[in-house]
Order: sequence, then structure tokens, then C-alpha cells
Amino acid sequence: MPGGAVPVVNIRLYTSSFCGACAQARAVVDQAIGLVSTATVTEVNVAFRPHEAERASIVATPTIVLENGAGVEVFRAEGVPTIHQVLAGLVLAV
Repeated sequence: MPGGAVPVVNIRLYTSSFCGACAQARAVVDQAIGLVSTATVTEVNVAFRPHEAERASIVATPTIVLENGAGVEVFRAEGVPTIHQVLAGLVLAV
């Protein structure tokens, strides 16, 4: 990275209020950010922010979307991803 800048990766976790799998996805995301300190996480509850979910074409919860520092989507997973899937997506984002 130019000037020693650290790449930032944005993780968007789309959830809903009564989604058991969402808690599992949240745990995987928490595990990933414990390994990748430059990742930021934004959780979006689709029940409270339906327009944002619609703009992102979210059709199921949980859905994880990884964006690079420019805000470009580089990875998406519906359902509960494995830690390996999330880490592979993080690699794509840097």
C-alpha cells in the first residue's frame, strides 16, 4: 500500500431480529475480526433498515457482504459462512 497505509475492509452483516442463524454468523464475523484488525463491522437489521437491505439486494438473513476500502463488494455469503470463507473474502478485499 502506498505510504504504508493499512487496507481497510468493511464487513456488513445483514440480520433480522428472530434469526437463530444470525447469531452463528455474528460469531464467525467476530472470530474473523479478531484475526484481521483492519476490518470494520456494520450490522444491519433488515427489519429496522429495509431500504438499505433492498439497495444491497439482500434476500436472506444472515448475509455477509465484504467491501474493500473503496466500498466495492468483493465477497458475499448467504447463510452462516465458515471462518475459512470469511477469511478468503477478506483476502480478496485487501
